Amino acid sequence: MAKLYFRYGAMSSSKTMNLLAIAHSYEMQSKKVLVMKPKLDVRFGSACVQSRAGLEREADLLLTSDTKLSADMLAGVSCILVDEAQFLAPHVIEQLRDVSAQQGVPVMCFGLRTDFRSRLFPGSQRLMELADSIEEVKTTCAFCSRKATMNLRSVDGKGTMDGPTICLGAEELYMPTCYSHFCEKIAEGTGKPVDFSEPEIVKAEGKMLESGTPDRRLVLAEPEDERSPER
Repeated sequence: MAKLYFRYGAMSSSKTMNLLAIAHSYEMQSKKVLVMKPKLDVRFGSACVQSRAGLEREADLLLTSDTKLSADMLAGVSCILVDEAQFLAPHVIEQLRDVSAQQGVPVMCFGLRTDFRSRLFPGSQRLMELADSIEEVKTTCAFCSRKATMNLRSVDGKGTMDGPTICLGAEELYMPTCYSHFCEKIAEGTGKPVDFSEPEIVKAEGKMLESGTPDRRLVLAEPEDERSPER
């Protein structure tokens, strides 16, 4: 039985670059890979998988809540690589689990574990529950040398926990931080201690992600000259 892998990390931890390097390694050996990503993620073009370092390639398949992975689709495939896996609906993760177990094709998923409020994405939660191998892609805090475990959203230079969970751009700057600096920057930006309680918009977004059906009221379009909250 092949394995399902989940490689997670904070923002800017080179997850996508690792994925692209693995794809290149397989293809240098004349082995077929399928690179997939959620259709929700259209920041660099509908089918573009791109790292902060500038490496990119076209995705072979855009995953939606209706995607069905057939045996014919997987014929001759040596490995499946999935970018931005946190945006996948849990039932799509379950399909990927079955592909690795029943079709004998290893599946490597890369993505965030938690959002900027420290909440698990539904797709990431299902991966944590089902993956055979879970590995952290490590990076350091933007403000010190400790390991980054949190994703800080900053607006106008101030830390915030407000706004849509799924935000593919706009004016925000996302950065990896340790827990101490996360709390410090949120307190400085809001004038009060960190509050991890869930506002109504978070509950609505959770239902949307679980269903795999995007609600565009909760997703901000990314301007062409803005980077995104991931790579």
